[in-house]
Amino acid sequence: MKKTLCISLFCLLISQVTWAGRAHIKNVASEPYTSAIVINSDTGETLFADHADKKVYPASVLKLMVLLTILDQVDEGVVHLDDMVQITDEAYKMGGSQVYLDPSEQFPVDELLYALMIQSANDAAVALATHVAGSKEAFVDMMNSKARDLGMKNTHFYSVHGLPPSTGQEVDVTTARDFALLCRELAKRPEVFKYTSVKVRDFRDGKFIMRNHNHLLEKMPGCDGFKTGYFKAAGFSIAATAKRNDTRLIALVMGSQNRKVRDAKAIALLNKGFAIVAADKRAGKISHKQSAALSDSDTKKTTTVMPQNTALPVTAAPVNKKTINTPVTTKSNCLKSFLLGILTGAGLFAAFSFYIHRKRRSQNIRRPRL
Repeated sequence: MKKTLCISLFCLLISQVTWAGRAHIKNVASEPYTSAIVINSDTGETLFADHADKKVYPASVLKLMVLLTILDQVDEGVVHLDDMVQITDEAYKMGGSQVYLDPSEQFPVDELLYALMIQSANDAAVALATHVAGSKEAFVDMMNSKARDLGMKNTHFYSVHGLPPSTGQEVDVTTARDFALLCRELAKRPEVFKYTSVKVRDFRDGKFIMRNHNHLLEKMPGCDGFKTGYFKAAGFSIAATAKRNDTRLIALVMGSQNRKVRDAKAIALLNKGFAIVAADKRAGKISHKQSAALSDSDTKKTTTVMPQNTALPVTAAPVNKKTINTPVTTKSNCLKSFLLGILTGAGLFAAFSFYIHRKRRSQNIRRPRL
């Protein structure tokens, strides 16, 4: 019994599931999903991570990168939302989720972006990619370039739709942590939620009704994005975001067993994340914002815990200023964590010592001869 207790306590300490080092928040069970992460969109702080760097298949969650890549082109004036997109034969032949585009049709970029985000339309993804870059392959190169810019080091795209790979094609790969970076970038753009927050919308003058696959829009208070994805080998995944008061959180749940489990886990993780933020505020934890000039190539997102009024040395670049939000813990919280660590270690040592004492004592008892 004592041995089992010691082993259980040890396993608890080395568990890969972490809630940002906060012992007062109970962990959410790691199964049944492949990986998950929750971040504070405003500060970039990781609130929860479970196998967040494990490589997974994004499936249709990948379309978020399609959206971001196109919005970048809109910002640069290369593409306009009212540009008419001629539907190609290649787009027409796409399977899976779609809005049944026909080569005889044209649609504005704006309308196809709605189809991309609400209906998860594979035909719209191909039509948009071809219009913007001339071919799917060229657009995929743009997606991978953007991924590198964001610091998505474990991500590589091979398609514009996220479907299972056809013969001779490799499968898209990413991690929950990488997609959290992408989602945080999307959350900086108010226009993104114009597409991701819509539950139902008419398409083709009301001849087709698009229904959003993200049911957290109805189930989760404050949810206004982003995207779901599924194919058999990938499992059921979601990139979700919700805002409460002045706090926006982002959650990735990858590779769940079914839609209900995926949605339930995403809701639970977001609720736990908001509980962490509320607990920090009650405990007097200060969110300290510092501005530092960073180049676009500096994509590393970090969270630093330090005493209040401590200055951070930074190397300034001449352009493209961004804001780093650095949370600071108070001395009382640090002391509590330190004392908790001492008590936990003392408890483990006492349990282990008791076990050794009992074992040695039993060995010293002379056994009767048979």
